[in-house]
Amino acid sequence: MRALRLPQLSSLRAFEHPGYLAVWLGALISNIGTWMETVAMGVYVTQETGRAEWTGGIVALAYLPSLVLSPLGGALADRFDRRAYVAVGTAVQLALAALLTVLAFTGHLSVPIVGVVTLLNGCANTLTYPAFSAMLAELVPPRDLHSAMSLNSAQYNLGRIMGPLLAALVLQAGGPPWALFVNTLSFVGVLVALSRVSMPARDTPRTVESLWAGITRGISVARTDEDISLVLWGTLFVAALVAPFIGLVPVFAINVFGQGAAATSLLVACQGAGAVVAAVLVGTLADALGHRKLLGLAALSIGGVSALYWMSPTLTVAAAGIFVLGANYLTLMSGLHAFATARVPRELQARVSSLYSMVLGGAYAAGVWAQGALADRVGLRFVTISASVLFLALVLTLRLLSPRSFERSPS
Repeated sequence: MRALRLPQLSSLRAFEHPGYLAVWLGALISNIGTWMETVAMGVYVTQETGRAEWTGGIVALAYLPSLVLSPLGGALADRFDRRAYVAVGTAVQLALAALLTVLAFTGHLSVPIVGVVTLLNGCANTLTYPAFSAMLAELVPPRDLHSAMSLNSAQYNLGRIMGPLLAALVLQAGGPPWALFVNTLSFVGVLVALSRVSMPARDTPRTVESLWAGITRGISVARTDEDISLVLWGTLFVAALVAPFIGLVPVFAINVFGQGAAATSLLVACQGAGAVVAAVLVGTLADALGHRKLLGLAALSIGGVSALYWMSPTLTVAAAGIFVLGANYLTLMSGLHAFATARVPRELQARVSSLYSMVLGGAYAAGVWAQGALADRVGLRFVTISASVLFLALVLTLRLLSPRSFERSPS
């Protein structure tokens, strides 16, 4: 198929490639459903338990598998046909979503069951995501990789906008079971998109590495490349100290502002809207400023922006604050991911992507649970503002000690 002629903004260049566009649309449909489930289960757990620790703990279960399974997922993605591998992972997630739906409709849903299904879904997602990310990289030329990563984050956050808004309507009309049912159907979008994509031919290596050798090779590359190591350390601190704002939205809306599902949906949607705006602009900004300088500016600002969000006196101010925070977060995280992935050859991209996912998921799981647990004891605002200020202090310290980390171009 001939490439589409779309972009005037360099951020949109990946849409010129039909295979990428098809997968992007399928993933968007799936993520709309996923965010409907996320909001429904976040509200359900918060209302059932009344504790931030439980809400944060359930969210953490989705990301804990990345600590163990991300390197394995990256190595597997570099051994098998990535399209087929992603299809199998999507089918498993569809089955888990269907199970949760049946339990909800039959009145057997409980917080522990939600936790178990969340953990299993986290395992499936962790094993699948490196292949999905590397598959996107195969569908575009190297010059469009940053665009592809940013637009992938944009579709995720479009789902974050549309899913919560639909969830608010569905929860009001029919309750959690129907939100879970829509999520189950949404996985079909990915399977249909994958069936319509032709992957470019890949070179077959002369020697096949053992699975363990493949994992250790990816880790070795990350350890010896100074820039990839810096990206992974930065990802760890962002995930642990700042990113918990995502999982703690229901607690902020319900326990602090005294609202419910509608307020939770509003905040989640506003974060997504900010991220989508950033995704449209980030590629162009990266071309104008340079990737490293843009990442440095995003890292410097996100701690302060996060602190201001948590200080919001009203729900309206919080909605505006999380819009800006969502834009800042996408700019930083999509940039870090693309920067690290672009530094290695294609046969290693899934493994580097898996290490990024491992650090992001593991640190986020620890951070969202720890901040939730501390919030129950000393207050949500105190804990989250302190974490945001700590991150800002760490970035300022790094800038003073190593200013080149924020300025030099990648080698």
